[in-house]
Amino acid sequence: MNKTSDKKSAAREQLLNTASQLFFSNGFHSIGVDRIASESGVTKMTMYKHFPSKDHLIVEILERSSEMYWEWFESAIQGITEPEQQLEALFKSIFGQHSLSPQSSFCLYQAVAVEYPSPDHMVNQAASRHKKSVVSRLEVICEQARLLSPVSLARQLFVLMEGFCMTARLIGTDSPPADIVQAATVLIQSHHK
Repeated sequence: MNKTSDKKSAAREQLLNTASQLFFSNGFHSIGVDRIASESGVTKMTMYKHFPSKDHLIVEILERSSEMYWEWFESAIQGITEPEQQLEALFKSIFGQHSLSPQSSFCLYQAVAVEYPSPDHMVNQAASRHKKSVVSRLEVICEQARLLSPVSLARQLFVLMEGFCMTARLIGTDSPPADIVQAATVLIQSHHK
């Protein structure tokens, strides 16, 4: 890689990192491109060379967040061969660490739902793709576990995940509430054949 490519890559990374922090802390609509460029230490022209619009920048941040989410997801179930145990491990991990941070992908995607409600908007579509893929992956695990109504169960588990994140964000929590983990376990057990 040459020096020009390195500079472009460094500027792009700086823009992504700075914008992510600004959006996590302040929401999407309250942050303008001037502030993103300024706090990234680049010109607006440089920003627009990397991202045609603020929306394109947000979509890239969502895609990166999705990649990090899937890395976490796979690490949470790594080495566990029984699908039902994968679900339990996943929930313990989610409620133990992942969703408690206001910068978690759960909370980021919930902010998108509020600030970009139109299903036709590219930012909403990027968030929707990710959330649908989470539900689909949960469905696969529920099917592999041979649980009753795997599609319904996957959606119920997904709603539990989302609800916990919102609750943790609004009222806070110092540790994962045992009743939330228990709720996931009860849902799973209620779908045994």
